[in-house]
Amino acid sequence: MLRFKDLLASGLRSRGMTVEVLAPRRILVGKNANHGKGLWKWLGYMDKWILFPLSLRRVVRKRQREFADSIRYHVCDHSNAYYLSHLPKDQTGITCHDVLAIRGALGYPDAYCAASRAGVVLQRWILNHLRTSQRIACVSRLTLRHLCEVTGETIPRPGWVTLHNALNAAFGKIDISEAISILKRQGIFVPRPFLLHVGSNLPRKNRRMLLQIIKQNSPPWPGHLCFAGEPVDGLLSKEAAELGILDRIHSVTNPNHRTLCSLYSLADALVFPSFSEGFGWPLIEAQACGTPVIASNVEPLPEISGGAALHADPHNEQAFASAVLTLKHAATRKSLIEGGFKNVGRFGLAPMIDKYLALHEWDYRSGNLAGV
Repeated sequence: MLRFKDLLASGLRSRGMTVEVLAPRRILVGKNANHGKGLWKWLGYMDKWILFPLSLRRVVRKRQREFADSIRYHVCDHSNAYYLSHLPKDQTGITCHDVLAIRGALGYPDAYCAASRAGVVLQRWILNHLRTSQRIACVSRLTLRHLCEVTGETIPRPGWVTLHNALNAAFGKIDISEAISILKRQGIFVPRPFLLHVGSNLPRKNRRMLLQIIKQNSPPWPGHLCFAGEPVDGLLSKEAAELGILDRIHSVTNPNHRTLCSLYSLADALVFPSFSEGFGWPLIEAQACGTPVIASNVEPLPEISGGAALHADPHNEQAFASAVLTLKHAATRKSLIEGGFKNVGRFGLAPMIDKYLALHEWDYRSGNLAGV
């Protein structure tokens, strides 16, 4: 959630607040080590869960001496809920982006997040710390409802609220010729028309649905498919080859902001058929770029789209295929684009910061905030 951390910090600084960002340093794993695998993974855990809390406690003690109760702490990612135990409870809040991994570890099939034995232990540990927080900002109504469910609460506790994310950057429509030029300079060429997916290869992202859109339509949809984010994996490539459409699949790995805006601006539609999400940033990113959205009908995606998208059952291939054809109607397309621009207005940075300050019951004109 590095983007969110930067978003929150910049928004608070824009109010003239002093913001200090505290984060684990790579000490045991080293700067260049691949800490995601094998021994490096466990050394990374030691950096994060043992060494960083020691330094965190020292910093907190110093800040408390300096500022006493005129400081607030905010943990930017629920997966770091353990840090709550090292922070003053009545001065600390946390953002919960989703509880999908926790629900997966608890055996909820609708999370689409299978957990290993170690993962089950880790997620239960995270949950035990998360439930101790007095202030939790859940990024969607669904996330708040799921949080209550896994913590055994029938209604949200005071201080547990829904607080939508803001757009994490300045997304906007780019002129077609300029967008093509931006991609060309980076050696990227995606023939139009194309459908765009933004995200990872996680099973819950349901990327293969885009292949089925081509397969289901009769006559077959003639365009291309572009996957931005993680590279297309072997299984998806194999299925595309079996369908005879491998030459119509394009992958743009980890696009920068300008590239992503160009892809949104050139795409016929963003197709976002996830089985489960906590928020769904790509929906409002696409809307801000004037791109129609076709997304799952599972919450929280209708909540985030504000009704300015076509929604379909992520298990129903024909429903998604039909939605693509619906965009051929000029009136429908225009309505979705106009509604999307209007909906994006709900996700401004200033209103989000106002709500975070209210969550902390804080007068930003005289104070400091430390983010973890």
